[in-house]
Amino acid sequence: MKAAVLHEVGGVPRYEDFPDPVAGDGEVIIDVTAVAVENVDKAVVAGTHYTSGQFLAELPMIPAFDGIGTLPDGTVVGFGNPRRPYGALAEKTVVRAGAYAPIPEGIDPADATVLATAVTAMSMRTAGGLAPGETVLIQGATGVAGRLAVKVARLLGAGRIVATGRDDEQLREVRDLGADAVINTAVEDDALAQAFTDAAPYDVVLDFLWGRPTEILLRTLVPATFAFPKPTRLVQVGEAAARELTLTAESLRTSGVEIYGAAKGLNAETMGSVYGQVVDWTRSGELVFDVLTVPLTDIEAAWQRTDLHGKRLVVLP
Repeated sequence: MKAAVLHEVGGVPRYEDFPDPVAGDGEVIIDVTAVAVENVDKAVVAGTHYTSGQFLAELPMIPAFDGIGTLPDGTVVGFGNPRRPYGALAEKTVVRAGAYAPIPEGIDPADATVLATAVTAMSMRTAGGLAPGETVLIQGATGVAGRLAVKVARLLGAGRIVATGRDDEQLREVRDLGADAVINTAVEDDALAQAFTDAAPYDVVLDFLWGRPTEILLRTLVPATFAFPKPTRLVQVGEAAARELTLTAESLRTSGVEIYGAAKGLNAETMGSVYGQVVDWTRSGELVFDVLTVPLTDIEAAWQRTDLHGKRLVVLP
């Protein structure tokens, strides 16, 4: 079969022949139809992700650990965790029986690869408790997940959406998607702090950044008086800016800030409800995904692209 094959840590996958997978006991072969290439996939290949050692233990290997495909009976499924060294970026892969779930009818395979990103955006409600009419700040809104979060916030009835990013042109595009105000984080600390203060208050913060921007934001939420502030619920999703930040005691003691992980509030029931809502929006056309599809033959050039500007790269084997 043909696949995107990685030969070294930090390398670029190449379109090559690779042995067909053979299903063992309790396994099934998947014919792959669409795979989203995400930042986590590139981090794993670069050797900078905490799971890199696990996924790169055997080389050569095929990157990406989830995608959309068909079972031998033709059922369209989303699958995950192929048996190494097989990954998703190939014509075929092999997974444990049951390591997949049916994709609802009426969903394009390329769009289906992005459903999980929309589900993550829903954490502003499931973890942060966003209610209609409230204000949400989306930290890191110019990327794929951030732009999708702006759309989801609008669909959830947010009264006001504030979005941050590092590029004015892309922030203008985010405004077109539904943001009411934007903040450029690529400024001096004092200017950024003032921008956060001017756009406040925030009921919910959906944070894809962490690091410096969120550290500065948290400082601005410390009240100047002994007044009892309205809580700001911060949902931690990603670490595009940094893995760590300095959190002063007063940022929590007096500000009313509440910090949650994106998985808060999730269980089998809520996950099913959230997924169903995302599927309904997708089918109705209320939620549109910005994807750029490329054939597997172009994986080497596509892997190195830096001009996607908020579009999800989806490979079609």
